[in-house]
Amino acid sequence: MTIPLALDLATLPVALTGSGPALLKRLTLLDAEQVPNLHIYAPEPDEEVETAAGPRLIPRLPTEAEIARYRILFVAGLPPAGSEHLAALARTHRVLVNVEDTLPLCDFHVPAILRRGELAISISTGGGSPTLSRRLREHLAALFPEVWAERISRIAGMREEMRREGANMGEVAEKTDAVIDGEGWLRP
Repeated sequence: MTIPLALDLATLPVALTGSGPALLKRLTLLDAEQVPNLHIYAPEPDEEVETAAGPRLIPRLPTEAEIARYRILFVAGLPPAGSEHLAALARTHRVLVNVEDTLPLCDFHVPAILRRGELAISISTGGGSPTLSRRLREHLAALFPEVWAERISRIAGMREEMRREGANMGEVAEKTDAVIDGEGWLRP
């Protein structure tokens, strides 16, 4: 059983290790999410990885002591034996690990994410079909256009102001519902 969680990776030390297109794909995702404490290990980086990683690149696999300092480890594009070894080291040190496309080695998986400002809609098939997750994200993107970023910002500001003025959560929820319904945000 999986439970969707939202982790603030800005507060956690994160490592990414691997090689080739799989590493680059994961790096692109993590950079899009603006993960600030990301360290990238690649034993044989190609030019694309070197360029994308920049000064964060460490041209080798992480040591056990280095893995122990992280809270999250992403592994992508390594041979199965190397992935298994790194996953075992991570688990020994209670580091959450995700090995791309190898569910038995994953403590978590990464859902497809649709972002509209602070609105994040995640779509997961429990790792069963990343393609379906991607297609659902594309479908939902049409239902939740970019205007949702401004809506979320506005409603968050309204909520913050109401809380400052002493409104209780019920009053905030009532006003929020009134805005959503009054402006037809959820009308088909």
